[in-house]
Amino acid sequence: MPFSRVAFVAADAQAARDALNALTQRYGQHKPEDADVIVALGGDGFMLEAVNTYMNMNVPFFGMHRGTVGFLMNRYDDSDLMDRLQRTTEVTLHPLRMTAVTADGVKHDALATNEVSMLRQTRQAAKIMIYVDGKERMSELVCDGALVCTSAGSSAYNLSVNGPVLPLGSNVLALTPISAFRPRRWRGAILPHTAVVRFVMLEPEKRPVSAVADRDEVRDVVEVTVREDRSISMRMLFDPEHNLEERIVAEQFAP
Repeated sequence: MPFSRVAFVAADAQAARDALNALTQRYGQHKPEDADVIVALGGDGFMLEAVNTYMNMNVPFFGMHRGTVGFLMNRYDDSDLMDRLQRTTEVTLHPLRMTAVTADGVKHDALATNEVSMLRQTRQAAKIMIYVDGKERMSELVCDGALVCTSAGSSAYNLSVNGPVLPLGSNVLALTPISAFRPRRWRGAILPHTAVVRFVMLEPEKRPVSAVADRDEVRDVVEVTVREDRSISMRMLFDPEHNLEERIVAEQFAP
């Protein structure tokens, strides 16, 4: 599709703000709700923030690297942007929906492009019971935490805790423990994208746990449910010579 109306959004870093000024002077600026494409300037964290903010507008996102991490970002170049956008490859991603219940009984909903993670809040390990599609799969996981990630997020936090890298289009999710103490040899599971994973915190008063969906944190949770939300589609644009699928494959061979 033609991209003639661009909305530029930028992180607070000076490099991102400088890029914003240069690009808006050269190509103009539209409001995100009026744009054909949203160009995000920053790192992966800012890209996720932009996607979460504007995902309901059904416009594609094109990131340019002006931050500290750029796995989801294309290289920065302020020349020939319109022609470059026409040559991009589009990838459609679906977020995870987290429903967390806190100790006071309040429910919190949040979306995550990368992962939903449970993390211990104190020096004591968390104890977590895990259900998949309503069936108890683990009666007690003693750990620093656990996470569920998408294929796009599998090369982020998930990979750093020795989780598997998932190819795009594989229609699976990864369930990965974080520093598991018992069972010590459990390395997690690969689940169909339709799976509903429920975490029940054991001894939550003694062993408090927080739940994090990308940038949104809920503390003192007692139960967390995670599922893929296919009603929401996130359209991401990548340069054809350096697309997201290639990055995910390449990451598995990185030194």
